[in-house]
Amino acid sequence: MKIPIDPLRLTPAVAGLYKLWIRSLRLEDLGGWEKIGSLHEAGHPLVLCLWHEEIFALTGYGWTRTQDVVTFVSQSKDGEFITRVLLSLGHVPVRGSSTRGGVRALLGAKRIMERENRMAVFTIDGPRGPRRVPKDGPIFLAQRAGAKIVPMRAFPRRKHVFEKSWDHFQVPYPFTSCQIRIGDPYDVTTEKLTEDVMERERERLRLAMENITP
Repeated sequence: MKIPIDPLRLTPAVAGLYKLWIRSLRLEDLGGWEKIGSLHEAGHPLVLCLWHEEIFALTGYGWTRTQDVVTFVSQSKDGEFITRVLLSLGHVPVRGSSTRGGVRALLGAKRIMERENRMAVFTIDGPRGPRRVPKDGPIFLAQRAGAKIVPMRAFPRRKHVFEKSWDHFQVPYPFTSCQIRIGDPYDVTTEKLTEDVMERERERLRLAMENITP
């Protein structure tokens, strides 16, 4: 007889394992966090931008640095599990994505950023891709919140890549070194976000991400 296991009951174990995994990594930050920390301490709103494939390492890196973040979780069936894991890391999750509940989530994140002085963390090509193609959300949020965009990348030396997933999701092997690179923060346009303007800003963000190399 099969005994169904509620995955939500596994949240503490998964969160604990994740923290141990991250602590095993040799995270190499070449002074990049100083760009973020000084702006955040001065009260300047920030939108930290990641590729979906690099969530594992960059979420862990952020956890070792600060808990002053608000993150986005899709309204998919596994979203509640992810939400509980993020809560255990000190994040404030908001539910919504580019495909469902997105505008409400963005406005909710803006209020949290202003009320609690938290940075927003955005997987800019999620939740379903296309891979490495930025969505409108981070640009919309940055303009509404008066925030700077901060591009971030992770480069694990040894990793497993899920080649069949849409994003080629990466999981660094335990105890490997992982270089963290943070690009220069920048302001988005103050122009009205027409489709032409948004396309230009998406391309600007894409290039800012792709120009970060190991």
